[in-house]
Amino acid sequence: MTVGRLYLVPTPIGNLGDMTYRAVEVLNTVSKILAEDTRTTRVLLNHYQIGTRLESFHQHNEHGKLASVIQELLGGAMIAQVSDAGTPGISDPGFLLARACVDAGIPFEVLPGATAFVPALVKSGFALHQFRFEGFLPQKKGRQTRILALAANPDTTSFYESPHKILKTLDQLKVACAESRRISVSREISKKFEETVNGTITEVLAHFQKHPPKGEFVVVLEGCNAKSGDIHEEDNDD
Repeated sequence: MTVGRLYLVPTPIGNLGDMTYRAVEVLNTVSKILAEDTRTTRVLLNHYQIGTRLESFHQHNEHGKLASVIQELLGGAMIAQVSDAGTPGISDPGFLLARACVDAGIPFEVLPGATAFVPALVKSGFALHQFRFEGFLPQKKGRQTRILALAANPDTTSFYESPHKILKTLDQLKVACAESRRISVSREISKKFEETVNGTITEVLAHFQKHPPKGEFVVVLEGCNAKSGDIHEEDNDD
């Protein structure tokens, strides 16, 4: 019996027009689509007139469903996995199933497509010959330790932040870094109210203190200059 194939398919992070032709083709031809939130994915499928069956597959049920999905793939099924927005596996469900396919010898393809941190990195204007992606920072334990590590990193660093945490995060970075340290904050990438604010951490913090933050954020921090001692240590971790 021929083994099936898994497709990890990126979906638009804002503008529905960012869907690729190949992504639409794959979602039309697979036997089913594993979705982080079927309601969100249904909006996308309806827009492109895709009638493929949907099944929920997210962080709260993926461990329980993993074995059955692998068996379907081993039996010859062609299955796609999508997240609510962006590329599966990048701070979204996708890693667990991809790893299981590697372990079981099941072929899978990752289609190129939308992800939020790449355009934010480019819009920063910072050097990108080397960069670091942090996903989401710890919410509580270890957060200050991570902030200090980012401040000490010589390479450009990007991470995601929520509108409820962005002011706190910028304030923590202001304390950890020198006053001249530059930062770029993008929000609502590819959407109607997309915005990127570049400047020193103090300047960008002042902007969002004046304009209440809304939407999802990508923070890009310029690498430190080790010769200038661009790090301020703190005694407490959290």
